Amino acid sequence: MSFCFNFDVPSQTTNLLGEGDGNEMQKGKKDNAAKIEDETNPAEPVKEAKEHPPNSDPQFLLMDAVAETITIGTLPPLYFLNETVFEKTAAEREDGEKILSRTAEQRSDLISGVYEGGLKVWECTYDLLELIEKDGVTFRGKAVLDLGCGAGLLGILAMKRGARQVHFQDYNSTVIEQLTVPNVILNCQEDDEVDSEDDRDGKGKGKGGGVGEGCEEKLKEKQDVEDGVSPPKKKASDLSQHPELTKCRFFSGDWSTFLALVKKENPHPKYDIIFTSETIYNTTYYPTLHQTLHKLLAPDGLIYLATKSHYFGVGGGLHLFETFVEQRGIFSLDHLWDGEEGLQRHVVVLRFKKAKGN
Repeated sequence: MSFCFNFDVPSQTTNLLGEGDGNEMQKGKKDNAAKIEDETNPAEPVKEAKEHPPNSDPQFLLMDAVAETITIGTLPPLYFLNETVFEKTAAEREDGEKILSRTAEQRSDLISGVYEGGLKVWECTYDLLELIEKDGVTFRGKAVLDLGCGAGLLGILAMKRGARQVHFQDYNSTVIEQLTVPNVILNCQEDDEVDSEDDRDGKGKGKGGGVGEGCEEKLKEKQDVEDGVSPPKKKASDLSQHPELTKCRFFSGDWSTFLALVKKENPHPKYDIIFTSETIYNTTYYPTLHQTLHKLLAPDGLIYLATKSHYFGVGGGLHLFETFVEQRGIFSLDHLWDGEEGLQRHVVVLRFKKAKGN
């Protein structure tokens, strides 16, 4: 599938991100951020949130599954469905939202308000995984939310590293049911085998390279899938009561309805760590995203955001989001890593501002 955004973005926003001198761009960013408050209506009706219990038949979810493996330094291997095979078998999958056919027809990785890109593993996710490995981020006993999870790799890592509970959220129910849940099951299935191999072979003692340095080549050990060759199928046992899977919950829907859904619980979840990767490409979503983070982050919690400086032709990016966050005055934002080459990528952390005198 070719890389393409399918957003109807006003020319003013496009020019803001791609043309003009530095002073004009900075002024435009501030003006644009000030207007975001009034631009809260998505292109399509708000998608109601719902929770998705894991399928009781893991064997069905992993039919024709071919896994790719990500191995980064001391982190445990992460497994996820091969994108090529997923696309080739799209016609055979359940898809009440019709996003699989629409993305293929429109050759687009994003269709505003319809499909928000969850079927791809976006490159900033790799940056955040590398930073977690480099900085030794720990998850033992913590509550974690993978917001805009897509394939769910960040949440899966937290699950495998001892998180108390891990919740996955994506805009599209098809992504949750056909990709996120199968990926979690796939990693549960492999856990015992991977652990025994690590003990026997002494794996995980070496470190990977720096964040963002040729991440596509270094991070992904892909299983080749040749045309005309039937791929090996992953075996699945009854994992519905696997201890790792029982601490996971899965949600789809718009952030505003997701927030409303979980707030009905008493007490409603508060997360020690919230991961969100490549979710600030559309400025229309900033108020809802900010509200969700504000209401669901634990008092001493951390939000890890991986993103690009600009999303050309879409309208958002880190600079606009930083200005928006600063104007709200709820969170402080610190840069953890800034890429130097090409379209700059970043990993930042947000936390609640401390009251004066604390």
